[in-house]
Amino acid sequence: MIVWVLVAAIVAGMVYIRLAPSDPDRWHKQANASGMGETRSDRSFIWREALEGDGIAKLRELDGIVMKTPRTTRLAGSVDDGQITYISRSQFFGFPDYTTIGVYDGLNEDTDQRYFEISGRARFGRSDLGVNAKRIKGWLAAVE
Repeated sequence: MIVWVLVAAIVAGMVYIRLAPSDPDRWHKQANASGMGETRSDRSFIWREALEGDGIAKLRELDGIVMKTPRTTRLAGSVDDGQITYISRSQFFGFPDYTTIGVYDGLNEDTDQRYFEISGRARFGRSDLGVNAKRIKGWLAAVE
Protein backbone atom coordinates (compact mmCIF):
# COMPACT_ATOMS: atom_id res chain seq x y z
CA MET A 1 0.00 0.00 0.00
CA ILE A 2 2.77 2.46 0.94
CA VAL A 3 4.56 1.70 -2.32
CA TRP A 4 1.44 2.60 -4.35
CA VAL A 5 0.99 5.84 -2.45
CA LEU A 6 4.63 6.72 -3.10
CA VAL A 7 4.31 5.88 -6.81
CA ALA A 8 1.11 7.96 -7.05
CA ALA A 9 2.85 10.91 -5.36
CA ILE A 10 5.78 10.71 -7.80
CA VAL A 11 3.47 10.50 -10.81
CA ALA A 12 1.41 13.44 -9.51
CA GLY A 13 4.60 15.49 -9.08
CA MET A 14 5.75 14.68 -12.61
CA VAL A 15 2.34 15.63 -14.03
CA TYR A 16 2.43 18.93 -12.12
CA ILE A 17 5.94 19.74 -13.38
CA ARG A 18 4.86 19.17 -17.00
CA LEU A 19 1.47 20.91 -16.77
CA ALA A 20 2.05 23.78 -14.31
CA PRO A 21 1.10 27.06 -15.97
CA SER A 22 3.87 29.51 -16.87
CA ASP A 23 2.99 33.08 -15.94
CA PRO A 24 4.63 35.57 -18.33
CA ASP A 25 4.36 38.30 -15.66
CA ARG A 26 6.67 36.24 -13.46
CA TRP A 27 9.18 35.01 -16.06
CA HIS A 28 9.24 37.58 -18.88
CA LYS A 29 11.49 40.19 -17.29
CA GLN A 30 14.99 41.51 -17.20
CA ALA A 31 17.47 40.03 -14.68
CA ASN A 32 18.34 41.89 -11.48
CA ALA A 33 22.08 41.15 -11.45
CA SER A 34 24.66 43.83 -12.15
CA GLY A 35 27.76 44.06 -14.31
CA MET A 36 28.81 42.75 -17.70
CA GLY A 37 29.97 39.24 -18.45
CA GLU A 38 28.58 36.20 -16.69
CA THR A 39 26.84 35.86 -13.35
CA ARG A 40 26.07 32.42 -11.90
CA SER A 41 24.01 31.06 -9.07
CA ASP A 42 22.79 27.57 -8.21
CA ARG A 43 19.61 28.04 -10.24
CA SER A 44 20.53 30.61 -12.88
CA PHE A 45 23.03 31.93 -15.38
CA ILE A 46 23.17 35.46 -16.79
CA TRP A 47 25.29 36.72 -19.70
CA ARG A 48 25.63 40.42 -20.56
CA GLU A 49 27.67 42.27 -23.16
CA ALA A 50 27.83 45.89 -24.28
CA LEU A 51 26.48 46.61 -27.75
CA GLU A 52 27.76 48.89 -30.49
CA GLY A 53 24.49 49.14 -32.44
CA ASP A 54 20.87 48.55 -31.52
CA GLY A 55 21.33 44.76 -31.03
CA ILE A 56 18.15 43.79 -32.88
CA ALA A 57 20.02 41.88 -35.62
CA LYS A 58 21.75 39.78 -32.96
CA LEU A 59 18.45 39.22 -31.16
CA ARG A 60 16.83 38.09 -34.41
CA GLU A 61 19.69 35.69 -35.20
CA LEU A 62 19.66 34.25 -31.69
CA ASP A 63 15.87 33.84 -31.79
CA GLY A 64 16.26 31.67 -34.90
CA ILE A 65 18.84 29.50 -33.14
CA VAL A 66 16.82 29.20 -29.92
CA MET A 67 13.65 28.20 -31.75
CA LYS A 68 15.53 25.25 -33.32
CA THR A 69 16.47 23.95 -29.87
CA PRO A 70 14.59 20.75 -29.00
CA ARG A 71 11.78 21.09 -26.40
CA THR A 72 11.97 24.92 -26.52
CA THR A 73 8.97 27.19 -27.06
CA ARG A 74 8.39 30.93 -26.89
CA LEU A 75 6.50 32.08 -23.79
CA ALA A 76 6.30 35.83 -24.44
CA GLY A 77 7.79 38.73 -26.37
CA SER A 78 9.21 39.17 -29.85
CA VAL A 79 12.22 40.54 -31.69
CA ASP A 80 10.26 43.74 -32.33
CA ASP A 81 9.63 44.08 -28.56
CA GLY A 82 13.39 43.75 -27.92
CA GLN A 83 12.80 40.98 -25.35
CA ILE A 84 11.79 37.33 -25.71
CA THR A 85 11.26 34.64 -23.07
CA TYR A 86 11.48 30.92 -23.86
CA ILE A 87 10.71 27.72 -21.98
CA SER A 88 13.17 24.84 -22.46
CA ARG A 89 12.21 21.50 -20.93
CA SER A 90 14.46 18.63 -19.88
CA GLN A 91 14.06 15.53 -21.98
CA PHE A 92 12.81 12.96 -19.48
CA PHE A 93 11.07 14.76 -16.61
CA GLY A 94 10.15 17.92 -18.52
CA PHE A 95 11.58 20.34 -15.94
CA PRO A 96 11.10 23.88 -17.31
CA ASP A 97 13.92 26.40 -17.52
CA TYR A 98 13.05 29.98 -18.49
CA THR A 99 15.40 32.02 -20.65
CA THR A 100 14.88 35.71 -21.34
CA ILE A 101 16.90 37.39 -24.07
CA GLY A 102 16.77 41.13 -24.50
CA VAL A 103 18.39 44.36 -25.59
CA TYR A 104 18.33 47.05 -22.90
CA ASP A 105 19.46 50.63 -22.32
CA GLY A 106 21.91 51.52 -19.54
CA LEU A 107 22.83 49.07 -16.81
CA ASN A 108 22.69 51.94 -14.31
CA GLU A 109 22.03 55.68 -14.16
CA ASP A 110 25.67 56.49 -14.98
CA THR A 111 25.60 55.12 -18.53
CA ASP A 112 23.20 54.83 -21.42
CA GLN A 113 25.28 52.06 -23.06
CA ARG A 114 22.94 49.51 -24.68
CA TYR A 115 23.61 45.92 -23.71
CA PHE A 116 22.54 42.43 -24.65
CA GLU A 117 21.38 40.10 -21.87
CA ILE A 118 20.52 36.41 -21.68
CA SER A 119 19.11 35.20 -18.38
CA GLY A 120 18.37 31.50 -17.84
CA ARG A 121 16.79 30.20 -14.65
CA ALA A 122 15.33 26.98 -13.31
CA ARG A 123 11.80 26.87 -11.95
CA PHE A 124 12.06 23.73 -9.82
CA GLY A 125 14.83 22.29 -7.66
CA ARG A 126 17.78 23.67 -5.76
CA SER A 127 20.18 23.58 -8.69
CA ASP A 128 20.01 23.62 -12.48
CA LEU A 129 23.21 21.49 -12.55
CA GLY A 130 24.80 23.98 -14.95
CA VAL A 131 22.27 23.26 -17.70
CA ASN A 132 21.33 26.92 -18.25
CA ALA A 133 24.96 28.01 -18.59
CA LYS A 134 25.69 25.20 -21.05
CA ARG A 135 22.58 25.96 -23.13
CA ILE A 136 23.23 29.71 -23.24
CA LYS A 137 26.93 29.33 -24.07
CA GLY A 138 25.97 26.97 -26.89
CA TRP A 139 23.54 29.52 -28.31
CA LEU A 140 26.13 32.29 -28.05
CA ALA A 141 28.76 30.14 -29.78
CA ALA A 142 26.33 29.48 -32.63
CA VAL A 143 25.87 33.24 -33.16
CA GLU A 144 29.59 34.12 -33.22
